[in-house]
Amino acid sequence: MSHILVVDDDPSIREVITFKLESAGHNFEEAGNGQEALDLFQARGADLIILDVGMPEMDGFELCRRIRQSSEVPILFLTARNDEIDRVLGLELGGDDYVAKPFSPRELMARVKAILKRGAPATQTSQALTHGDLSLDLDAHQCRLGTCDIRLTSSEFSILAALMKRPAHVLSKRQLMDAVYHGNIHVSDRTLDSHIRNLRAKLSEAGCPKAIETIHGVGLRMDHCGA
Repeated sequence: MSHILVVDDDPSIREVITFKLESAGHNFEEAGNGQEALDLFQARGADLIILDVGMPEMDGFELCRRIRQSSEVPILFLTARNDEIDRVLGLELGGDDYVAKPFSPRELMARVKAILKRGAPATQTSQALTHGDLSLDLDAHQCRLGTCDIRLTSSEFSILAALMKRPAHVLSKRQLMDAVYHGNIHVSDRTLDSHIRNLRAKLSEAGCPKAIETIHGVGLRMDHCGA
């Protein structure tokens, strides 16, 4: 049973979302603006945040920025249907996915399920993955370059894990989508591209700029990472 924070200034939208969450067996809390949501998250945390972009007192982007200063909790943005810049910016700020308004409750719950599945603890039989100086602890959901911790969102972690499990292979976008989103047909290539771009930036900042190689027309594979 997951604890989900629903943040939207429209009570009717919150009612639709929380009804579906309750029906699926999740616990939830509600907030009508960004500041209220930040206070709730700092007090009690969450396993997932469903976050509207346009809100009073603190919009969704600013709330995401503040949360990402200390936490990699999964964030699912709610965005206006025709506002592509909102979707792109939300992913670049560290959001895991987005649903465009007006949305299908069934689609929303499919994405919630996929995000929570990515963030679930690994099984007891899983082991750490290594590639050069880069390592992933699947149980602790921790990424390290040498002794330096690299904070990754659940989507970024899943992408890197998929590549590190088969370091000698080139994985197509479809293979990565299947590995990360478990066949969720609602996720677009652009969402995956944004997470890969963010992942590369974090690895580069940590000192591993060539960790992920693009094989044009084919896909991605692990490359050099270390001294």
